[in-house]
Amino acid sequence: MVSYVELAKFDTFTIDDVCQLVGNKKTAYSLVSRLSKKGLVKKIRNNLYTCINAVDGQPIATRFHIACAINETAYLSYHSAFEYMGMYNQVFFQMYVSSTKRFNDFEFNGIRYKYLPSKLSAGIITPRNTKGIRVTTLERTIVDSIEDFEKVGGLEELLNCIGMIASLDESEMMKYLELYDNQFLYQKTGFILEHYKEQLHLSDNFIELCRNRIGKSTRYLTNNSTKYCKEWRLVIPEELFSANQEGGGPLV
Repeated sequence: MVSYVELAKFDTFTIDDVCQLVGNKKTAYSLVSRLSKKGLVKKIRNNLYTCINAVDGQPIATRFHIACAINETAYLSYHSAFEYMGMYNQVFFQMYVSSTKRFNDFEFNGIRYKYLPSKLSAGIITPRNTKGIRVTTLERTIVDSIEDFEKVGGLEELLNCIGMIASLDESEMMKYLELYDNQFLYQKTGFILEHYKEQLHLSDNFIELCRNRIGKSTRYLTNNSTKYCKEWRLVIPEELFSANQEGGGPLV
């Protein structure tokens, strides 16, 4: 007879998963209902469940597993990708979940799961020695986050994350920049990463490639930008990098 112990081996599960264990849907629903009444199973959203740890009363599934279990195309992106990699300064109570299939935003255990349309199909991986996790690569996460600062908690949070990185694959970076094919993105990327060029082991050629694709328009990096940077045709905030020049250096 299927028990809590067998279900607890799953991070998340559906009624179909339980049905495969017990043989039919009626028994599956009955088992889930019985364990739910005992407080050992909790519904996350429509047809998605997790077991509750009997010791601490917390869900067995992490927020990362829950996000990726929403549908078969769901993956961690933006700040949630940085969080999964262990690179963040602000604590978010919102998971950014990109997917080719739309889903309604929902909340579970104090975390809100927010749908974002998947902008690119490239740069999504399943990390080694993990099960059920899909996340953007470091390089894709950087490009995505430069494209939209707000989904990473703002420019300052992005700079904090970049400050923890030891190196980037510039060929991968260029691949995602070319897929976006956006002059402003080249402009922002070149300007920001030039400051971290030595730390990230980026070549002069990469910075020059970005510079050559910025077009002729002057743009504002943020809404509160006041200082003009002629080299990149950008209006930037005063003392942009001063707060990020201190600290313990990049993660290795």
